[in-house]
Amino acid sequence: MAIPQNFLQDLLSRVDIVDVVGRYVQLKKGGANFMGLCPFHGEKSPSFSVSPNKQFFHCFGCGKNGNAIGFLMDHAGMSFVEAVKDLAQEVGMVVPEDDRSPEDRQRAALVREQQQSLSDVLAKAALAYQKALKQSPEAITYLKKRGLTGEVAKRFGLGYAPAGWRHLASVFPDYQDTKLVQCGLVIGDEDATTAENAKRYDRFRDRVMFPIRNVKGETIGFGGRVMDQGEPKYLNSPETPVFHKGRELYGLFEARTDIRLSGHALVTEGYMDVVALAQMEIGQAVATLGTACTPDHVRLLFRFTDTIVFSFDGDGAGRRAARKAMEAALPFATDTRTLKFLFLPSEHDPDSFVRANGKVAFEQAIHEAMPLSKFLLETTTQGLDMDSAEGRAQCLAAAQPLWQALPDGALKRQLLSQWSDVVGLGSHEVLDLWKARGHASPATHPAARAADQASQANPHASPASRGGYPSDPQRAQRTARMKNSRMHRNAVPGRADVVARLLVQRPDAWGTLSSADQHMLADWPAPHGEFFAWLEGQWHDHGPQSWAVLDIALQGQAFEAWLRRLLQSSEVTPADGAEWQQEMHEVLKRMHIERLMEMQAQAIADAEHDPKALERWRQLGAQLKLLQA
Repeated sequence: MAIPQNFLQDLLSRVDIVDVVGRYVQLKKGGANFMGLCPFHGEKSPSFSVSPNKQFFHCFGCGKNGNAIGFLMDHAGMSFVEAVKDLAQEVGMVVPEDDRSPEDRQRAALVREQQQSLSDVLAKAALAYQKALKQSPEAITYLKKRGLTGEVAKRFGLGYAPAGWRHLASVFPDYQDTKLVQCGLVIGDEDATTAENAKRYDRFRDRVMFPIRNVKGETIGFGGRVMDQGEPKYLNSPETPVFHKGRELYGLFEARTDIRLSGHALVTEGYMDVVALAQMEIGQAVATLGTACTPDHVRLLFRFTDTIVFSFDGDGAGRRAARKAMEAALPFATDTRTLKFLFLPSEHDPDSFVRANGKVAFEQAIHEAMPLSKFLLETTTQGLDMDSAEGRAQCLAAAQPLWQALPDGALKRQLLSQWSDVVGLGSHEVLDLWKARGHASPATHPAARAADQASQANPHASPASRGGYPSDPQRAQRTARMKNSRMHRNAVPGRADVVARLLVQRPDAWGTLSSADQHMLADWPAPHGEFFAWLEGQWHDHGPQSWAVLDIALQGQAFEAWLRRLLQSSEVTPADGAEWQQEMHEVLKRMHIERLMEMQAQAIADAEHDPKALERWRQLGAQLKLLQA
């Protein structure tokens, strides 16, 4: 979405940066400016200055500076568009959305209104739970036994949901309000013929309550924990218009500053880990919300830091959770980022470990956590006989999809060498084997090209090792089907090229694409997918930019030469809004259809061994009919 410069200037002229920064930093008047402790680095004496005249902030300690939009992006982790919308809402301005139809703008406004309404309801409930905590000796005693002070309870907004079935009826005048059900506070029979017949009751009862906040500090849901025996031990809000478990992290709002100061984010498995660690002055911890770590979680954390440490129990369940987190994080593992895995002894979680061994020992454990490269090697060799040819072949089979998920760079190339050394083959031989299976495309990866050059420089390499591993007939058939499907996708070289050319014409329009479109493009085979993923990152980090600006940032990217050749091979002429949207819509539709057809082919191939494959095939078929209609 392109936001006109004159709108941005008007917005910044109406916003008072002192008020914006003051929501996050305690400021005191000091001459013509306001001063406070810098939220971007640790300091004991104020060096962070906010100028009401210049509408500008500057830290004399770390050099961080910018306007109100920049502050929200750097400190609150918002994207450019999110920051603009947040400020515009404060001063009653409407962000121009000229590229969208009136119907789309009206729908978006209704969604925002609904989300704000639900957030207000949740905020009111949070205050009620906090008040109930002060009146519950049992809940206070429980928290004290867990070693928590009132200060930490206040910081995280902890509360208590009384044992009654309809406590919230005393909080909200209209207990039949549908918003109470929509935001997950109340369970009710919405199919009842009358409001009187609808049997409603509170979702959370007799539980310590943990408000879940988004990066702006808005309450979007709750987690409740039983104090004695009971199941489930933890209960989360359901998915709602404002709460999506796969996108939110508990404690991130409270941990932002500590993440920056410590240089890393620590991902744990529960609310109590986060709160207990904060009590022990380890404030950079966050937790997933009853779900495995997702790519959206990783992307969100990398807004605040370049280092993520995943903390899991050392048992089998912990290792499986770590594996899922690793798979979610691999596409973001660039050479400038660090991923580590901390496995605690089986008898400990982070809370008990830090209490038993102290803060210093826990920080040392974080420092010594297993790096991604080592965990990848361990994951792909675990349980295999690496002294046998079969074990080494199985290792390579397990390593292939993981290596493919990594972005190109020095790390990816070194990992290729690592696996090659383990199985006793050259890097070029490993790539040839993967290519023979139809999953790797060495010609499109610089790492592969480097390995191919090494192959040419080594005339003594065994040609016999390049034919791939023998496979059973079923696997051969499945591979042939998938290969034909990929050939079908690649048989229309113009489609991904067309999208790339269109986005060069209007790179600011990336934000107008649906999430499904964006994910499909970013996951497309290299080099197109690399370009689309880079464009998504540029849009999220910097907001809408002209191609003149992006052209400078493009320099040095792995796909730069390919994109410049693509643009030189055809004339890129500007298109008006209607023409551009129509062409983009048609091309993306065809790409979605081809992708669904490929997934259907895979489901049929899996049907022999997977009883759920036919159901997947039917579901994909239904999606395909909708698109084709």
